[in-house]
Amino acid sequence: MDSIENRINAFVKLGNFLSQFSNEGIQKKETVLLNELFFDGFKHQIKIAQEHNSWFTKEAILEALYNWSNALTKSNLHIFTDTYKPTTVSSKKVAIVMAGNIPMVGFHDFLAVLISGHSVLVKQSSNDKHLLPFLAKYLEHIDPYFKGKITFTEGKLADFDAVIATGSNNTARYFKYYFKNKPNIIRKSRNSVAVLTGKESDLELEKLSKDVFNYFGLGCRSVSKLYVPKGYNFDAFFNGMYNKRDLINNAKYANNYDYNKAVYLMSEFDLLENGFLMIKEDESYSSPIATVFYEYYQDETSLKNKLEADNDKIQCIVSNGFTANEIAFGETQNPQLWDYADGINTLDFLAGI
Repeated sequence: MDSIENRINAFVKLGNFLSQFSNEGIQKKETVLLNELFFDGFKHQIKIAQEHNSWFTKEAILEALYNWSNALTKSNLHIFTDTYKPTTVSSKKVAIVMAGNIPMVGFHDFLAVLISGHSVLVKQSSNDKHLLPFLAKYLEHIDPYFKGKITFTEGKLADFDAVIATGSNNTARYFKYYFKNKPNIIRKSRNSVAVLTGKESDLELEKLSKDVFNYFGLGCRSVSKLYVPKGYNFDAFFNGMYNKRDLINNAKYANNYDYNKAVYLMSEFDLLENGFLMIKEDESYSSPIATVFYEYYQDETSLKNKLEADNDKIQCIVSNGFTANEIAFGETQNPQLWDYADGINTLDFLAGI
């Protein structure tokens, strides 16, 4: 019999399965259900995902899987679903248009739709299409309730009741028009910022390197912009970034670094660089790969007002003691299940469709 408790239990078992795959090592556990059917197959899917998209290194994929295994605990899922109060009891079909910037980036929407009792119609990005269908099969084997509840399509979306779509600012405009007659959540590009005071410890700045470089800085939770006080000395910042220097050995990252550096030098922009990262004074939030923008601030109050006014462009603010909703250094890629993208509660949306 279907119940939200059964659905929670199924995702807990999926979390247990994912716990076997991390950067500490890939290790088969005897206690994980259906390993004989799925363990080797998933190892193969990880390999295929790497070959298909060179931004999806083994390290990046295993980082994402490890984070999801930590999130899918019974206590987390109970907190996540605690306030879910559907206004109708009928199951609807919810289409999800997923981004493909980092591995498994659409999984939170996938989880929210299924755990709330709806069916899901998934249109994946061509950049990230190997991991989730395999995990969906695992869910269907763990709990037959999910059979018939999960559909993947590469074609035009049809026969759905609501939609959650994520894309660039340009595609978001298209989505808004195309899905205007359906209940929808449309997500645009966002970036994350760090507010530095110059009093950060060496450890905090080293942790910040994870916020800047994990997933090559491609996530909306990746820090692409610094706010620093007038006269800030960037030496400590560069020292903190230094532990990520091996990134330059990734050919795709190195190509982007060389290209962007050449563009900046030809344009005669002022920039500071350390051989694998450039920083450039710029008012934009979205910086190219291998680049972090920075801006000076005069006082914290004015900066708070500016960031508040630009709230719809910002995913995370990393700082220590700057604002109430800040993220600690090194923690941007470890959101809780209830840290909703764009601040829109997906379960509330799903409860009302």
